[in-house]
Amino acid sequence: MPKSPTCRRRAALNAALLFAACCLPAHADRADRDKPVNIDADKMTADDNKKITYFEGKVILTQGTIRLTADHMTVHEDPDGFKYASAYGNPVTFRQKREGVNEWVDGVAQHMEYNGKIDRVELFDKALVHRDKDEIRGDYLSYDTKTEFLQARGTGAAGAAPATAGGRVHVTLQPKGDNKPQGNAPQQRAKQSPGGTP
Repeated sequence: MPKSPTCRRRAALNAALLFAACCLPAHADRADRDKPVNIDADKMTADDNKKITYFEGKVILTQGTIRLTADHMTVHEDPDGFKYASAYGNPVTFRQKREGVNEWVDGVAQHMEYNGKIDRVELFDKALVHRDKDEIRGDYLSYDTKTEFLQARGTGAAGAAPATAGGRVHVTLQPKGDNKPQGNAPQQRAKQSPGGTP
């Protein structure tokens, strides 16, 4: 017996929700998980028998502070219930607020993949992730959401378009505000005598 259009829409939304929730860092705003998922696209096709949903044309997925954009996105479920998703775009983008701080995580790549069986997010081709003023660039970024293990690679493949000059991984880490020296501490030390008194 065929499923109703409402059941198909709910299945498509559940798959997209999983993609949005799992494609972003573990320290993202947890309140987003309780928010409704909204997806806009030029076209949506769901094949319930194969458990595959396709979204095509200016795909925009939002849930709370999460915003993901792509040219097209595919979400499917394996026989064991694990979810997998692929998003392609020129570029694919995501943005989400981090939990408990006024800080955002922004990412860009030409292709993003999520594997629900191993809880891994992968960004391919000109991948870039910003958190506050820190950033990581590479041709490939992989993030394990269970272990919080991050891996980055340059353009190892011949002919790949480099994400950075020279095709290498690039990381920028800014100093944190509380590590900066006090304004006049060096001047005070210079005025002290060898005995420690001014």
